Amino acid sequence: MNILIINGPNLNMLGIREPEIYGKQTYQALESFLKAQASDLGIEAEILQTNHEGVIVDKIQAAYYNKTDAIIINPGAFTHYSYAIRDAIKAVGLPTAEVHLSDVNHREEFRKISVIADVCVARFIGHGFDGYRQALEFLKEEKHGTCKKS
Repeated sequence: MNILIINGPNLNMLGIREPEIYGKQTYQALESFLKAQASDLGIEAEILQTNHEGVIVDKIQAAYYNKTDAIIINPGAFTHYSYAIRDAIKAVGLPTAEVHLSDVNHREEFRKISVIADVCVARFIGHGFDGYRQALEFLKEEKHGTCKKS
């Protein structure tokens, strides 16, 4: 199974940006965690972090042509307003899980809005790094038809 993991703007600032919200672990620690979790699950993971919306759209579209099985995305601030990312996810039709390190539902009002939620098969919010592990497991189970959706 091949999964594309996309991390959006400011995720590269983990450990520096608001550690009281996002924790003190760095983006490099997140990448190491993702690689280890994917390996443990027998998943090939491609990991991308970018601060640029168009790069995310291009990568989602390329995933379709590259025969990627699923996508995990933490779009950062693009969550709240990027219809371009939403449309790309919908266009490729790949199972996509939305992940957020912090509990966006208990933060500023604008963070409660996700324009991609309705084109994603699942959301994992407020579980820190572990939300990515949960998303990997969910997508692996979905691929094998054993996933129970609520």
